[in-house]
Amino acid sequence: MLNIRAGKWILFILLSFIWGSSFILMKAGMIKLNPWQVASLRIFISGLVLLPLAWKKFKQIPFSKIPVIFLSGALGSLIPAYLFCLAEEKIDSSLAGALNSMTPIFVILTGVLFFGLKINLQKTAGVFIAFCGSALLFLSKETLGQGSGYGYSVFIFVATLCYGLNVNLVQRYLKEIPSLDIVAMALTLCGIPALVFLIFSGFFALDFSDGAVLISVGYTILLGVLGTSIASILFYQLIKQAGSVFASMVTYGIPLVAICWGKWFGEGVGRLQILGLLVILSGVYLANAKSSRIKS
Repeated sequence: MLNIRAGKWILFILLSFIWGSSFILMKAGMIKLNPWQVASLRIFISGLVLLPLAWKKFKQIPFSKIPVIFLSGALGSLIPAYLFCLAEEKIDSSLAGALNSMTPIFVILTGVLFFGLKINLQKTAGVFIAFCGSALLFLSKETLGQGSGYGYSVFIFVATLCYGLNVNLVQRYLKEIPSLDIVAMALTLCGIPALVFLIFSGFFALDFSDGAVLISVGYTILLGVLGTSIASILFYQLIKQAGSVFASMVTYGIPLVAICWGKWFGEGVGRLQILGLLVILSGVYLANAKSSRIKS
């Protein structure tokens, strides 16, 4: 029992660290690569890593579900990968990590708007509080100092909107297929357009004799292997071992790690930005907690 409890916390810490580090890895990749190259290489590599698993499961998945799985991959990985990289051209990785914590809120909103989800007053209040937190992030002097960062932050909101749509899509249309099988197949399928984008992005025309280019490529490959492929496997292992409720708490760990990395590399992380994150996470907690837990 003790080993199981320790194991789930080890997985939780690992996932928080890996996913929280993804935002600074994107920045590191874009030192010598452009956003399209970083995002394309990340998805292609992750699909390549998961190809053996996807190949093994391919015949077990109904053919009619393949287009839905591809759409799930596009919403859950492919499109957000490009949006986050485009955003981080102008905003700090720590801000991107903080805004990423809005994902559970967009799960609720897209569920209400497109999937007929009914919400109570508690969830509505949680959504409102989370958006107030995001407003605080925008009002922080660190964000204001970015100038054009306002517009680029919209990319993060669209990415989290895609995440929200994907969660509801999977719950509605892919519920009978194991989650890890969906991820493996989705990333492998999305690796195909990612490779096409990579070719047309000019990636293969880069000077790979330049050490700085190789370092950026190395960071991006690490992002694909660790931050996408291995993290996905660990996440579903955590769900299996500890349940979906505990696994969803990774939402709270990711932005804290992202902010720590940002601070370490000299990004502007101030008190108002921390307060904004805490308000967002409070809203996320309220929106997702059971009413009985709030009352007790």
